Amino acid sequence: MPSTLPCRIDLPDEAATSAFGESLAPLLRAGDVLALWGEIGAGKSHFARALIKARLRAEGRDEDVPSPTFTLVQTYRAGALEIWHSDLYRLTHPDEALELGLEDAFSTALSLIEWPDRLGADLPPETLHLRFAPGPTDSARYLTLESAAADWAVRLDAILARRACIDA
Repeated sequence: MPSTLPCRIDLPDEAATSAFGESLAPLLRAGDVLALWGEIGAGKSHFARALIKARLRAEGRDEDVPSPTFTLVQTYRAGALEIWHSDLYRLTHPDEALELGLEDAFSTALSLIEWPDRLGADLPPETLHLRFAPGPTDSARYLTLESAAADWAVRLDAILARRACIDA
């Protein structure tokens, strides 16, 4: 039976955050949008880099994956899959995000969006939302996954079944 979303996962340290990103990476495909929520230092970029590196390693590539804080968008090619990693923190209006070409990426690429609130109502309804919150220690995080699209619960079932998923 598929896991129920929303679901909260406890990530006790940065290694666990990386491991979750690495386990999620092979399940993702073109047209998937992941909205990464959380305050500065919550682990959004760390998670995104681990996920992207896992996809690149699967193609036999070991590349540097910098944060897009200053460039706003970093793109990668992992086989046939294009990956867009966006950090919208410095944007002030949703139109600025759409000028970056994100709307096209939503349908043709895997999109990882930090600070998705900057998009306003322009996030696709089938987006997977990952909400990072501080845990009981400096490096621990609580990660809540949620989506209005039922497909995500089915796709995530294998990796959520291996973790203690707490109904959020």
